[in-house]
Amino acid sequence: MSGNRLAFITGGAQGIGRGIVEYLLARGWRVAALDRDGEALAELDAAHPTTPLLSLKADTAHENEVDAALLRLRDWQANDNQPPGLDLLVNNAGIADPETGPLEHLSLADWRRWQDSHLTGAFLCTRATIADLKRRKGSIINMTSTRALQSEPHCEAYAAAKGGLLSMTHALAVSLGPEIRVNAISPGWIETGPWQKYAQRNAPDHRAVDREQHPAGRVGVPEDIAAAVAFLAGDEAGFITGQQFVIDGGMTRKMIYAE
Repeated sequence: MSGNRLAFITGGAQGIGRGIVEYLLARGWRVAALDRDGEALAELDAAHPTTPLLSLKADTAHENEVDAALLRLRDWQANDNQPPGLDLLVNNAGIADPETGPLEHLSLADWRRWQDSHLTGAFLCTRATIADLKRRKGSIINMTSTRALQSEPHCEAYAAAKGGLLSMTHALAVSLGPEIRVNAISPGWIETGPWQKYAQRNAPDHRAVDREQHPAGRVGVPEDIAAAVAFLAGDEAGFITGQQFVIDGGMTRKMIYAE
């Protein structure tokens, strides 16, 4: 894969986002990783001292920070004598905790915080990169969730944000095509413990029942999502747009009855 291909990954310093960053770097991509956690970004930088990686500290929910990050990204490309444009935007940033507590106790400020984190951030990053993506006929991948399709109690704000992002995916595919393809990935249970910053890193300890509830026989890992991202960003997926890909080891297809 050409070393000129450029990906912009939000929420790229930890979890699934870091898995995507690592996967693409290993395959010759240039990668810009945006995250609001400076400590996690510093650890990511330290792990890749010689690779074409740009770390950007910003909050995707803040318009001025997104715009400033894109200016830095374009300067980085120009300083390295890279052609302008962007091949891939992954809207992955967002509050990871899905549970907000009982709705009757959920404040309007917290409701908006969840929406801004996932949905407004994706809107701002998409809007800011449209011209760059059109230059290279790039693609956008929105990271939604199986929680946009099914729920546990007290996850209304998270589910609404992810559901909105899922709907925005097909709307963008129609509006931005054919120059830009737009798809969504809805991860299920993805183990991200080893992909957190050092202070929060933990080793997974999955029980047999955790594995058995997945028809695939295991809990997912970030590489499972990253591989799908790489495929959807490639020429082989040139006829795929406006679609949702559920990557959950088959968990949402399995009927579960209380014994």
